[in-house]
Amino acid sequence: MRILLVEDEPRIAGDIATTLRAAGYVVETARDGEEAWFRGDTEDYDLVVLDLGLPRMDGLAVLRRWRAAGRAMPVLVLTARGAWAERVEGIDAGADDYLPKPFRMEELAARVRALIRRSVGLACPVIAAGRLSLDTSRMRISRDGVPVALSPLEYRLVAYLMHHKGRVVAVGELLEHLYGDDDAREANALEATVARLRRKLGADAILTRRGFGYAIAGEPA
Repeated sequence: MRILLVEDEPRIAGDIATTLRAAGYVVETARDGEEAWFRGDTEDYDLVVLDLGLPRMDGLAVLRRWRAAGRAMPVLVLTARGAWAERVEGIDAGADDYLPKPFRMEELAARVRALIRRSVGLACPVIAAGRLSLDTSRMRISRDGVPVALSPLEYRLVAYLMHHKGRVVAVGELLEHLYGDDDAREANALEATVARLRRKLGADAILTRRGFGYAIAGEPA
């Protein structure tokens, strides 16, 4: 899962990025409104964490531009505590949720998980597909009820496919959502990761649709 973090205060941005990366997300950052608008308008993200008090373009203006352009990724807005009018304005502008500062990182991570699930039509924190289950709150993937140890990249791949169960996910989409800006994005590396996962989860856990992409087993795709 790929997240855009828009926060101009370095300490807060660093703490949030560390929390989200530890929770299994790929995190890219923007420090001002113009950069945020451009990234959100030209790149695909599973979620945006957006501070409203930004230099060069305020967060509400960024959000309105995204929604006017049809950008539908979920947006979690960070606001100053007590700024209820700003929160109302943010929701009316297209925000999906808000979190007043200061906040606990555990709450931020929980809200991010919930927003990403809801964006793909899932409500329960445990996602099941065939013989696999994903506990999003514990970052645990099990086969027939037995937890399986996975690397961070392997976990991100299975989690993305399970969040999008019921459809074939194109190779290009997977590469975009599993790797950060500084990572090499190669289809051969993705194939190798899928091969390792099949050894750990079972040969039938991930289906290949030649010329299209991959799908999680046990779901119509």
